Amino acid sequence: MATWTMDPMHSEIGFKVRHLVISNVSGKFTSFEGTVIADNEDFSDAKVTFSADIDSISTGPAQRDEHLKSADFFDAANHPKLTFESTAITPKGGDEFEMTGDLTIRGTKKSVTLNVELGGIGPNAYGQTVAGFELNGKINRKDFGLNWSAVTEAGGIVVADEVKLHINAELVKQA
Repeated sequence: MATWTMDPMHSEIGFKVRHLVISNVSGKFTSFEGTVIADNEDFSDAKVTFSADIDSISTGPAQRDEHLKSADFFDAANHPKLTFESTAITPKGGDEFEMTGDLTIRGTKKSVTLNVELGGIGPNAYGQTVAGFELNGKINRKDFGLNWSAVTEAGGIVVADEVKLHINAELVKQA
């Protein structure tokens, strides 16, 4: 059995949400940790756990980040982390998988499915074995109690419900 941990220096936890229906706002979490435990070299039996610190959310303007941390959205004071725990890995052929798991945001747990692509496995500059993954998926923020909404004078929605997730993860195999 092998244990792999996320390398925060070479990983990124990103998201994108439509703003005013005409553009996207991107953000990321800068403080996170993840572990993968797998017997199989192709990760087909992997058990994945992940958490991100809500206070580390970064979308650019500090005022927006503070609003996202507030009770209108993530409520970081009462729910300081979001978590993910995999429940199934389904090979889709080649280096592609679907990973289903329980995502918990703001105390609400929902099953989500992410598309996963294994970029490769090899040595890093320090002689460690690393694996690279790209993960993509979508969630509805309102499913997790992130219900704040506003409408412009013209009737446009300020923040869309759908949030696109994009994660680049580099894992380091533990000795």
